[in-house]
Amino acid sequence: MILPVVAYGDPVLKREAEEIDKDYPELKKLIADMFETMYEASGVGLAAPQIGKSIRLFIVDASPFAEVEEGEDPDPMAEGLENFKKVFINPIIEEEKGEEWGFNEGCLSIPKLREEVFRKEKVVLSYYDENWKLKEEEFDGYAARIIQHEYDHVEGILFTDHLSTLKKRLINKKLQNISKGEVEVDYKMKFPARKKQR
Repeated sequence: MILPVVAYGDPVLKREAEEIDKDYPELKKLIADMFETMYEASGVGLAAPQIGKSIRLFIVDASPFAEVEEGEDPDPMAEGLENFKKVFINPIIEEEKGEEWGFNEGCLSIPKLREEVFRKEKVVLSYYDENWKLKEEEFDGYAARIIQHEYDHVEGILFTDHLSTLKKRLINKKLQNISKGEVEVDYKMKFPARKKQR
């Protein structure tokens, strides 16, 4: 089932999410719905707060980064992402390391807005997968970036929080418009400041 993505301005996006346990109701269905929602919106990651659930769960599928147009060279940062589809439950970042690098990030909760965000190139994460197996893994390149972005969501942080005060001021009007639903999107969204939800 495709769920509406919560837009910028909803308090759920700024709240630190709660851990869950194995008995969380209909978790398998929720994960399946999140993947369906993410694909419908052409995203590469989706965190539970983005569908209005303040729980420590996010999903990623980084395979679009591995796609190569005819005549182009493969991107070394996308190496090994062809089948990079994962579920992260109760994740904890153990370590971020390497150089910081900038990348134009976007977010399904903040449509039509992309800004350069600097993040470390590697991240060590402990988490449970969808079968409740505890794992600790190191990720780098685009995988690390997507994971850091989605991890921020379960911490109540948005990519816009990483921007300078000046940059935030410059995009403030756009953010308010998104909150009011004054933005063209081709996927289901729920806008906090819109008078009447569609």
